[in-house]
Amino acid sequence: MANELQGRTVAILAADGVEKVELVQPREELRKAGARVEVVSLSTDPIQSMSADINPDEKLDVDRAVADVSADDYDALVLPGGTVNPDNLRADATAVAFVKAFFTAGKPVGAICHGPWTLVEADVVKGRTLTSFPSIRTDLRNAGATVVDEQVVNDRGLVTSRNPDDLDAFCAKLIEEFAEGKHPVHPEGATA
Repeated sequence: MANELQGRTVAILAADGVEKVELVQPREELRKAGARVEVVSLSTDPIQSMSADINPDEKLDVDRAVADVSADDYDALVLPGGTVNPDNLRADATAVAFVKAFFTAGKPVGAICHGPWTLVEADVVKGRTLTSFPSIRTDLRNAGATVVDEQVVNDRGLVTSRNPDDLDAFCAKLIEEFAEGKHPVHPEGATA
């Protein structure tokens, strides 16, 4: 089906150091499914993408600055990885608040590789099951998450994957979850 996400708008939150394929492939797959996709960053300047985490790749265009948007503007969120990308995002209070707002609203979120690092800073992983790149799993556990080593994990609208090798499964599950839309929200803000 090519229009599962027709009428939906998705934010991809990324900064310098983003793993290029983890931004580009989800963006293209979501667009093919009919979504309008915007790259949101700390500013509107192009961001430096990376290949294999350490090799500079091309600069990627940004559509909007996180300070100028709200979770209310979007139906879903994607957090690509790359080691430096989430480290830049989690140091920015506006970016962290933007991420947390998706969970408070019960909106679906996808995070791959090192992307879940930003979720730790947003304090939204406690009591959830997810996966990630191996080097951040201790951080996730320390923040209260149950961490598993699986290709793709879905926990109440939070879709996570380990690395670029999981992108096909990650993108397919993103489309499925984003098409479902919001999930029930508990009074404290954690989705059910």
